[in-house]
Amino acid sequence: MVIHFDVLRPDAKTLPLSRRTGRGALAAFLLILLALVSPARAIEPGDLTLTVTPDLAGGAQPYAREMVLLRLRGVYRTQILLEEVRQPALVNFSWTQLGRDHWGRTRLPDGQMALEFERTIAVFPQHTGTFTIDPFIHRLTINDNGERKQIDVRSEPVPFPVAAWTGASGGPDTAEPWWLPARDVSIADSWDPDPETLNKGDTARRIVTLEAQGMLAEGLPPRPVMRTRGIITFAGPVKRETIITPSGPVARATYQWDIKKGVSEVIPLDAIKIPWFDTLTRTLREAEIPARQIGGGLADREEDLKAAAPASWPALAAAALAAFGLGLALIGFRTGPARLRLDRGQARALRLAAAAGDAAAVRATLGRAAQAQPDLAALWKGEPDLARDFAALDRQVFGQASVGESPVDLPDLVRRLARPRRPGPSAVLAPEPRLAPLDGPVAQA
Repeated sequence: MVIHFDVLRPDAKTLPLSRRTGRGALAAFLLILLALVSPARAIEPGDLTLTVTPDLAGGAQPYAREMVLLRLRGVYRTQILLEEVRQPALVNFSWTQLGRDHWGRTRLPDGQMALEFERTIAVFPQHTGTFTIDPFIHRLTINDNGERKQIDVRSEPVPFPVAAWTGASGGPDTAEPWWLPARDVSIADSWDPDPETLNKGDTARRIVTLEAQGMLAEGLPPRPVMRTRGIITFAGPVKRETIITPSGPVARATYQWDIKKGVSEVIPLDAIKIPWFDTLTRTLREAEIPARQIGGGLADREEDLKAAAPASWPALAAAALAAFGLGLALIGFRTGPARLRLDRGQARALRLAAAAGDAAAVRATLGRAAQAQPDLAALWKGEPDLARDFAALDRQVFGQASVGESPVDLPDLVRRLARPRRPGPSAVLAPEPRLAPLDGPVAQA
């Protein structure tokens, strides 16, 4: 595969930057500026290096279909006029590139400055065995002591062993249960209307959204079977999508059923367990589509539909006296508004992402929390220390942090966000949220 980039020529009359935006324009400008201001010099050994490093969770060998991040890094102490990356075939892997290439400057051990190139690729080995990732080639057109030359900078081959599953059950080669290696798995379950309000012959729609971090959508399991006595189920279409983030792809599948109640009795619908392999802790875990009850709500109980018997005068008088006494007790006592806080699922997801040092996952979870609880998000933005950390988190996730800027202390940030907050005037007067939309570009499966 050949990936082309715009030509960067310091001697051109106009700069070909019309199709570049954001970091692409900045990288192109940096290359041109360095070529203009740096004196021409002869290429010496060690001036051009390209390395490829697999990012393994805990240093453990991956299993089949588990995500591994390949981090490409080039350090070039020369003027670069053009460049293109030639990627090996990766025949035993599925792969996707995470975002755009990053260009910057780095200081070498001898104190001199050099250009730094970075690219991150998520690869998914398809089989068990020992493989080799062939060299990547970065083809550079350089100014070598005033002479225009083309040089291929090659990385070293990378051995890539894929471990065989040794657990008592499951594993990548077992048809059942479905093999689901991920950094985190979450499930959202919604009904319309609530299943407990259904009478015989009524229909409700159930939508379950399964989201797995560190996977492609094609690796998510098929629609679960939802079947029990007393209901008729009509399965709807399955929607799959892959969201690209700087820390890796996020796979999302949406399953849909129309469920018709066929009997008048209350119907228990059992939970559906989805086993998955936690690639961070290297353990098997379970996610669960929760159990629900169909029927049995207020609208399904005949005794609740009967007219209530009129209360006796003595009972009414006693109730009125009690209410009057309670009102007197509460005179002069003013209760404040209820405290706002993260729900348990979001708080847990933030703690896991912070413990793993995954700034992008923390940011994505914060975005979902802000959409679900805008009042709480407004309180966050009204606190100067949190607003400052949110801005630093944005710069860290999108590669815009300045040289020497310390990364955000994710566990400390999550602890402060988990504290309950009481709404007040600051929530109304808070500035507009500074967090940008968190999801990356969406690719339909």
